[in-house]
Amino acid sequence: MLYPFAVYFGTQYLEPWKIASVLFVLLAIRFAASYSVKHWSSPLLLVGMVYCGFAIWSNELLTLRFYPAIANAAMLLLFSWSLWSPPSVIERLARLQHPDLPPEGVVYTRRVTQVWCGFFIVNGSIALATALFSSVEIWSLYNGLIAYLLMGILFIGEYLIRIKTQNHAR
Repeated sequence: MLYPFAVYFGTQYLEPWKIASVLFVLLAIRFAASYSVKHWSSPLLLVGMVYCGFAIWSNELLTLRFYPAIANAAMLLLFSWSLWSPPSVIERLARLQHPDLPPEGVVYTRRVTQVWCGFFIVNGSIALATALFSSVEIWSLYNGLIAYLLMGILFIGEYLIRIKTQNHAR
């Protein structure tokens, strides 16, 4: 969440390769921690590390600005892959609280996974557009604040719909 602001403020004092190096180290630490428990995010972290390696090599501010778009693409890939290879990501999360998820719940979680895929397409497209065509200030504002507000709205909206749907089913 802080990445866009770190880029915005960091580039005033540091070269882009140094910012990418810090991100690489943070991702490597997270990867090491997730690898030992075979966490689902390990491949995504590896992709992030490869990206950071490229950003270090290129030493261009524009390269740093692609990270949110790449993160959205990675999440889209993960969520959409789970639709083709069930259970869906949202179903897996739901089964943590409700191991005996009824068939209606499986259908609902599949639909929610599809909605998140749509979100990642739209959000990733805006992240890419801001990286390519906007100022660093606009890019930071969208990717560091607005995108997270939109995620929060989607999350809360889905939660409210779920509560209403579950109450209706009783």
